[in-house]
Amino acid sequence: MNAIITGATKGIGKAIALKLAKKGYNLAICARTKTDLIALTDELQKYGVKVYSMVADCSVKEEVLAFCNFVRASLPNIDVLVNNAGVFLPGSLLDEADETFELQQSLNVNSAYYLGKYVGKIMRTQKKGHIFNICSVASMMVIENAGTYSVTKAAMLSLNNVLRAELAPYNVKVTAILPGSTLTASWEGTNLPQDQFVQPEDVANSLSAILDLSSGANVDELILKPLNFKI
Repeated sequence: MNAIITGATKGIGKAIALKLAKKGYNLAICARTKTDLIALTDELQKYGVKVYSMVADCSVKEEVLAFCNFVRASLPNIDVLVNNAGVFLPGSLLDEADETFELQQSLNVNSAYYLGKYVGKIMRTQKKGHIFNICSVASMMVIENAGTYSVTKAAMLSLNNVLRAELAPYNVKVTAILPGSTLTASWEGTNLPQDQFVQPEDVANSLSAILDLSSGANVDELILKPLNFKI
C-alpha cells in the first residue's frame, strides 16, 4: 500500500506518517525543510517501509506540481492521499494585509486542489483509493480572530465534497477530517493543559480506523473536538 502526505514533518502530518508506516504503507512525503524531511525519513524507514521525500513549498503551484510528478515516478500506484499542508494566520479579515489571505488560500485550498485533481485522476483510472482532506471546525463556523482562515477552510471542505461526488462512481473514497483545537505548533507557548486539546495522534488514529472500514462504507466527515474547550 502506498500513501502521500503533504506537510508531513510536524503535528498532524507527522502523526499520520508514523501511523501509516506502522501499518506497512510506503510513503511519499513533502515539507519545506530538508533537515526535518531527512530526520522523519530515517524514523519512518525503521518500520521497514519505503519512503520517498521531496522538499516542496505547497503554497507554490509549481512546487506542488513538481511533487505530483515526483510521486508518480516513485509509486506504482496510489492508495491514499492526505492533503494535510496548511497554515493558520490569525487576524481580522477587514484589517489584515491581502497577503495574509493569499498565503492561506494558496496553502489551504490551492495545494489540495492541485493534488486532489492530479491524484484523483489516477484513482479514477485505478477505480480505488482514498483521499483525506484535513479541514477544520473552522470549515463550518467562523472562528474568532480567524476570518480568512475560516474562509479558506470552508473552501477546502467544499472542494472535499466536490471530489467525493465526482469520484464515488469510480469506487474512490473521499473524507474530510475536521479537528478542533489540536496541540500542534500553532499552539506553541500556550499555558493551557494538554488534555484540553485534540492530540495529533487522535487524528492519525481516526484516519487509520477509517481506512479499516469495509469497501462499501465511506466516512464523509469526521469532527474531532476537545472535550472541555470551546473550539
